[in-house]
Amino acid sequence: MAKYKIDTVVVGSGQAGIAMSEHLSTQGIDHIIFERDRIAERWRTNRWDSLVANGPAWHDRFPGLEFKGYSGEEFVPKEAVVKYFEDYVKQVSAPVHCGVEVIRVSRNFDQGDFDVETSQGTYRARHIVAATGAFQTPVFPKIVPDGVDIQQMHSASYRNPSQLRDGNVLVVGAGSSGAQISQELMESGRNVYLSISPHDRPPRRYRGRDNVWWLGVLGKWEMPTPKPGTEHVTFAVSGKDGGKTVDFRRYAHSGMTLLGMTKSYQNGKLFFNDDLQENISYGDRNYFSVLQEADEYVQRTRVNLPEDPEARKTWPDPHCLTHPIKELSFENENITSIIWATGYKLDFKWLKIGEFDERGRPLHSRGISTEAGLYFIGLPWLSRRGSSFIWGVWHDAKFIAEQIAIQRAYLRYLPPQSETQIQG
Repeated sequence: MAKYKIDTVVVGSGQAGIAMSEHLSTQGIDHIIFERDRIAERWRTNRWDSLVANGPAWHDRFPGLEFKGYSGEEFVPKEAVVKYFEDYVKQVSAPVHCGVEVIRVSRNFDQGDFDVETSQGTYRARHIVAATGAFQTPVFPKIVPDGVDIQQMHSASYRNPSQLRDGNVLVVGAGSSGAQISQELMESGRNVYLSISPHDRPPRRYRGRDNVWWLGVLGKWEMPTPKPGTEHVTFAVSGKDGGKTVDFRRYAHSGMTLLGMTKSYQNGKLFFNDDLQENISYGDRNYFSVLQEADEYVQRTRVNLPEDPEARKTWPDPHCLTHPIKELSFENENITSIIWATGYKLDFKWLKIGEFDERGRPLHSRGISTEAGLYFIGLPWLSRRGSSFIWGVWHDAKFIAEQIAIQRAYLRYLPPQSETQIQG
């Protein structure tokens, strides 16, 4: 027997769940949010201490609330992001129930709706919104066996340099996390090795405008899918130190050693692909293509933006780029720690409904599942490039709430009685 019946259950109270709640309330839809930990838990405990938002405060927010105490061009630290979401929950009166884990969601075939089994009891719902986000289960390749005497951690567990053993550090992955963590470690006095994969490397600012502004006016946020062959390309961007372009050549000239993709391990040695130059060139092409598109936009629209010749200046190729290292000995190089900044995978094992592909990704169209009544929000590329960002998830949530409202209207519809029915 269900403990409580409600129209819509939202699972997760990060940015996706909070945005979902606002739009469900606007539609007058009765709902509840279950959060197994605390509001915005991933921002609290799955991020390093010095993390700031990757976009400036004027952009990386919901439309209904600005960041208090920060100018529009500042990059907000994670603690302030958590406070922002807590304040937003209060502002929209989101019905968040913290400390409640959703264990299982299944179809109730007798009633036609869903049974939601939680640590607080069983609920019954007409609609389910999975708002658990993109950062669910940290993953990294099991290249170095657990028995090897070296400290290994995922970037989700990294907090600051003091966590690590004395000695040198290898960071695997050159997306936003890997780029920022490796820089922090280098600035703390560590000798750092960075294993680099194919990546986009946009300018942080160009011609007086931040990267997020250029993505907007150039229509990049609205891209519905990644370009073919770019599904696994990481995104190297940072708001650290007020926002600076990630430049791996500059890192190398400051003392960091760049490596190709990590390939294998054997007898105390790591081996790397011979692709470092190719991967750096990939990032360069992305960087200069953005500058070119931006210049063309200025010429086309005649918008008054200053010239920026400094943006096209490059650092010379460092020795580690012209003479790539193919193998590293942990002992010889005194490498005592590895940080795997290699991303996350989705985990929907609590959902006994819906269809998923071989990688565990749900089959859906703009968040609408193949299972009637099931919706997803907060996933990368849910409807567009911006879907997993704070502002993007807000717009996706609006669409999904509208779809739920449409389905509710269909279910409430009663055709007029026929003449025969009236006479009977």
